[in-house]
Amino acid sequence: MCGIFACYRHPDVQKFKPTALKMGKAVRHRGPDWSGNWIANDTILVHERLSIVGVDSGAQPLVNDEKTISLAVNGEIYNHRILRKGLKNPYNFKTHSDCEVIIPLYLEHDAETPRFLDGMFSWVLHDKAQDRVIAARDPIGITTFYLGRSSTTPGAVYFASELKCLHPVCDDIISFPPGHVYDSKTDKLTRYFDPKWLVEPSNIPATPVDYKHLRNTLENSVRKRLMAEVPYGVLLSGGLDSSLVASIAQRETLRLNELAKKRVNGANGVNGSNGVQADGHAPGGLVGIDDTNELATVQVLPQLNSFSIGLPGAPDSAAAQEVADFLGTKHHTFTFTTEDGLNALSDVIYHLESYDVTTIRASTPMFLLSRKIKALGVKMVLSGEGSDEIFGGYLYFHAAPDKAAFHQETIRRVENLHLADCLRANKSTSAWGVEARVPFLDKAFLDVAMNIDPADKMITKERIEKYILRKAFDTTDEPDTKPYLPDKILWRQKEQFSDGVGYGWIDALKDQAEIHVTDEMMKNPKPEWGEDIPDSKEAYWYRCMFDEHFPPHCASTVMRWTPTWSKQTDPSGRAIATHEQAYKEE
Repeated sequence: MCGIFACYRHPDVQKFKPTALKMGKAVRHRGPDWSGNWIANDTILVHERLSIVGVDSGAQPLVNDEKTISLAVNGEIYNHRILRKGLKNPYNFKTHSDCEVIIPLYLEHDAETPRFLDGMFSWVLHDKAQDRVIAARDPIGITTFYLGRSSTTPGAVYFASELKCLHPVCDDIISFPPGHVYDSKTDKLTRYFDPKWLVEPSNIPATPVDYKHLRNTLENSVRKRLMAEVPYGVLLSGGLDSSLVASIAQRETLRLNELAKKRVNGANGVNGSNGVQADGHAPGGLVGIDDTNELATVQVLPQLNSFSIGLPGAPDSAAAQEVADFLGTKHHTFTFTTEDGLNALSDVIYHLESYDVTTIRASTPMFLLSRKIKALGVKMVLSGEGSDEIFGGYLYFHAAPDKAAFHQETIRRVENLHLADCLRANKSTSAWGVEARVPFLDKAFLDVAMNIDPADKMITKERIEKYILRKAFDTTDEPDTKPYLPDKILWRQKEQFSDGVGYGWIDALKDQAEIHVTDEMMKNPKPEWGEDIPDSKEAYWYRCMFDEHFPPHCASTVMRWTPTWSKQTDPSGRAIATHEQAYKEE
């Protein structure tokens, strides 16, 4: 993850430059490797870089030869090799960065550019000749992005990766909507990501599940996310989603290692079978997938590293170790104490820029784990976010009344991921300069999974949650296929991450909230909260910590995570009666 700050049409951009650099510095944790800025007309772009691809040459902002187009990007463009190959007009690429392809794409496709990108991204592009800004965010909002305006500089538009860059200079901030593009020509946000399943939620899919197709599409999604020139690993909670991602990543790692051995033992240079050089790069020094779904990458570490965290004796840690042993990854199990977690809370809320209860509960262990991962020299990890939203994996989906309601709830959850699990995964890891990639939210995988008849996804007495995903990777009737996971893991019940790290974690948070928030405080919420009143002492406590870091107008960017079809306000999976470790009524 990188950090972006940009201001378009500032009345005195040279005078504003020191402030802009200061605002960029506020997200240097996202991009500790290098800083850059570019001024054209009355627009300034500031970039804080985390180098994952094009390490030696991809410093930003990126600028074309004529110095008329400048670009600041946060994210990864997985199909950049394919896009470079498909350009109609020649373009002089200065770097190996996957993001540079956005400039020639803009020259050919104008504001339609984001439609062609396969990846996770937030970017701001300035066209000097037209004095125009185009800004875009990936379809689901995997990368965080905000748009701000200020009553003191009317006409200026500000963009940033995090709230903390904007609130000192803006008094009107929104979360930049995923799948949208901003064009300063119209000063409007326009949806570019418009698949039928998203824009027509009343249209209920009727396509029966194709298990092999579902499996192959997820495998392709994981493969393209192994594009890197730095050490990478996988987050492994021991739940279904992260375990499947780890399993596929390990298969691909072993396959690539075998190919590398053949290249070294055979002819040096380019291997004609897959167009990859002996050093792991494609010709021209580029990494990434090509149009045959073959991957070129640089494996800095000989083994795939996997990481988990929990309180001592946590259910997820034991399951993660079992998966790692089965797969043969180099596994790192970290533990934290409740005191470690409680001590980190204020920092977690500062980085998350949220006061949502479930986000904070789950982000704290992830925040602590990311620091350990960075200390080991790993800069990129794969993670399992998105699966529960796509397949209705949360335990409250047991109560879905019919397939139409089930389908529409999955759409609502996917649409809100940028305010929940994507925000958590992005900001918890980028707080320490680690990038999280999420294969389940691949455009092609979403196209397959969200167009399956929701009747196939529904939970019944015979079918556990996410049955079709489990079944897609069940190889018991394929004697020639090596199992992806142990049966015990493949069919394990859903644990929300904040539960799986150890049930004592949530209990400790509630106990601390009782100490910090009195009954009297609950009866007298702050006037500036308006109607957004915390419904528990824990929620009240988090909101107070949020207020220490951010002014009241930032609260409009926060969404509370609550289950549907349930009277419970506690977002923990244990609040749902179908959980095997459900809270017992007093």
